[in-house]
Amino acid sequence: MSQYIIFGIGFLSQILFSARLLVQWISSEKAGRVLSPLLFWQFSILASFLMMVYGILRNDLAIIFGQSITYGVYIRNLHYQNFWNKIPRPVRISAILFPLLAIIWLISGDKYNFRTIITNEDIPFLLMIWGVISQFIFTFRFIFQWIYMEKKKESLLPIGFWLISFIGSMMVLSYAVIRRDPVLFVGQIFGFVVYSRNILLWVKNRKSPEKAAGTPE
Repeated sequence: MSQYIIFGIGFLSQILFSARLLVQWISSEKAGRVLSPLLFWQFSILASFLMMVYGILRNDLAIIFGQSITYGVYIRNLHYQNFWNKIPRPVRISAILFPLLAIIWLISGDKYNFRTIITNEDIPFLLMIWGVISQFIFTFRFIFQWIYMEKKKESLLPIGFWLISFIGSMMVLSYAVIRRDPVLFVGQIFGFVVYSRNILLWVKNRKSPEKAAGTPE
């Protein structure tokens, strides 16, 4: 497959990831506190789908690993946003089955499979390990958010989510620079700004008791 098509898929995914952050950023700025808008999660699951395809086409275990962790969390948030059941059943079933189909693709594929990913000569073994660790830290923010959400029974983006995002973003950014991956690099640069701003909004609300009442800890 043409590298232009592969990078096109990756950049489209990053555009959606950036769009979700832009929507969340604008909504939070207007409200003066950190929000978790529905459109954030709608863009997330579409972007994750494309990024998983990009990771497979790039033979990049770090990307596939990271997206596999967060995919289910996006669906769970759509459920708490009272949107998931509004999606046509065939689409929901397809979305749920996609990770399984991706695994089957990697098991049975000729050019794109687990063996070619693990033995990818473009990614030294130590760099691959660093990439996987970076993606794990970066995607752990959604595991943290999922646990917090299940506890509160509401789709929220707590301060821990943004702190982990900030740290994980720095790690993934370093991986993208070494890997020379423009898709990851561009996505992380924009995200880094939004993560920082949400942390500042949280700090500002902590100093304003009357606003802090509506801001998740």
